Parts: sequence; C-alpha cells; structure tokens
Amino acid sequence: MALLAATYAMASAPTVAPEKSGQVVRKTYPNYKVIVLNDDFNTFQHVAECLMKHIPQMTSDRAWALTQQVHDEGQAIVWVGPQEQAELYHQQLSREGLTMAPIEAA
Repeated sequence: MALLAATYAMASAPTVAPEKSGQVVRKTYPNYKVIVLNDDFNTFQHVAECLMKHIPQMTSDRAWALTQQVHDEGQAIVWVGPQEQAELYHQQLSREGLTMAPIEAA
C-alpha cells in the first residue's frame, strides 16, 4: 500500500519545465553584391539587355543607368541579396560575356 501511495504521489506531482538556457536570437543572412565591371568589348546595349534579362524587376531605365555607371565609374553594383541568388545572377551575367567582379559580402 505504501508503494501505491508513493507511485500516486510521483505521478500527481506537478511537472516543472526547465528554464530556457538563453533566448533565441534571429540573425538575418548576410547580403552579397553582384558587380559588373567595365570592359572594352561589351556594348551598352548588350549590358543593359543582360541586366533586364537576368536581374529580377530590372527596368529599362535602371538597366541603362547602371550601364552608364559601369562605363563612367568602372563598375556598378547591379544587385544585392542572399548569396545563392547572387551566385546565380553572377553566373548568368558572366555566361552572357559581361566582365564580373567576384561576389562580395555587402
């Protein structure tokens, strides 16, 4: 009978959850820059068309402005975002013949 009472006491004792060891801190993934470099063989037309073709939501006006920046300043950041997408856009633009800087953290 004592064993039954002890078992009942253990089963009915309140359960205490252990305290959290620390708070969960959410970190955002780092962004990466896709940079097109100036060269002597790609035309303005080709660069602008490639940007519109491969960079999401790239407008004609923005593509031409970035192309002008590449020409004037030697380079332009054409997209910033998650690494996997940056790698994809970098590869696509490179395959089109554009001169690309290595992907770098933003």
